[in-house]
Amino acid sequence: MPSPAVPALCLRDLPHPVMAGLVSVIVNYGGTFILVFQAAKVAGLGPQLTASWVGSVSIGVGLTGLLLSWRYREPIITAWSTPAAAFLVTALATTPWAEAVGAFLLSAAGFVMLGLSGRFERVIRRVPPGVAAGLLAGILLQFGIKAFAGLDVDPLLAGGLILAYVVLKRVSARYAVVGILLAGLGLLLAQGRIDLDGVELRLAMPVFTMPVFTFDALLGVALPLFLITLTGQYMPGMLVLRNDGFRTRADPIITTTGLGSLLMAPFGSHAFNIAAITAAICTGREAHEDPSRRWIAGVAAGVFYLLVGLFGVTLAALFMALPATFITTLAGLALLGTLGGSLATAVADARTREAALITFLAAAANITLFGIGGAFWGLVIGLLAHLLLNGRLPAGPQPAVADTGAGRP
Repeated sequence: MPSPAVPALCLRDLPHPVMAGLVSVIVNYGGTFILVFQAAKVAGLGPQLTASWVGSVSIGVGLTGLLLSWRYREPIITAWSTPAAAFLVTALATTPWAEAVGAFLLSAAGFVMLGLSGRFERVIRRVPPGVAAGLLAGILLQFGIKAFAGLDVDPLLAGGLILAYVVLKRVSARYAVVGILLAGLGLLLAQGRIDLDGVELRLAMPVFTMPVFTFDALLGVALPLFLITLTGQYMPGMLVLRNDGFRTRADPIITTTGLGSLLMAPFGSHAFNIAAITAAICTGREAHEDPSRRWIAGVAAGVFYLLVGLFGVTLAALFMALPATFITTLAGLALLGTLGGSLATAVADARTREAALITFLAAAANITLFGIGGAFWGLVIGLLAHLLLNGRLPAGPQPAVADTGAGRP
């Protein structure tokens, strides 16, 4: 089937989605990628195997996101599984690396089979729009809070970014996120807080690890990896797409990322999937006023991930060297419009408002039970509330949700 037809691109269509893709990549590496380095250290991996892990997961994320965004003309942002990386920090302490690689392969094969079965798409269709919007708002709330919490740690940097954001919103809303990114980097360079002296652009060399399959690794690594990624990444990630009105089915996304994970696992990649938080940066109005142009952000993010992957640890370490206050404030401000839009959608329908608010609060509480994160439990609590309050869940596909992206003048 050919890709959906879209009007011809103009140069003026590129800056905003490209910058949105860049912001999402910076936030991803600067925010959670440290977990991969921690897991590699726990596993006792040397520099070459660590670089292979960084390179393979980055290239896999880049290729799958680029291809899916291009194929479906929607901003399908992929990322490594952050909750899975956090889990591996503990699991790799007792699991030999070759057995862990075997577990990565088994988990990826499970996602391929799930995508081919079509069952996950049927689950997504049953989630009411108000509950989906409440879930997204609850997940994003902490990012909004952290944007302003940075005033305690680094008042000049955080305050400067917030002031620049408000002024740019008043002058030209479309350039607000681009402006604070450039202003923040300029301020950091002026303060000498970005050290480029040690950056060497050396190509990363993949290192193949022969997988070993054991029953212990299947139960202790592969199964938890599969469940954590499914509930912590795929579920909220698909709801982010739905919440901004995009309708690509879950099946090809899961199948494609599963196949990518399968191919990259022997080189160290643990798992990658559709993104949730960083996807929200690219699916709203900050990426482009016209939703049919936002797929460019997915392609741009894919290209940036590929560049990082080709140069292995070097560029990833550069992103991670950015001050935490810069990353959290940038992410919070970039997601502010999406947070507001999600809250508006959650309370728009009086019949489902209470269930949506319960979902929002439950997701914001970030409950962790049985090793499963807050997004899953927020959704479960919200669906139960909706079922009890309304008597039933929607039976089929949901109508498109109003565009909740940021940047409306």
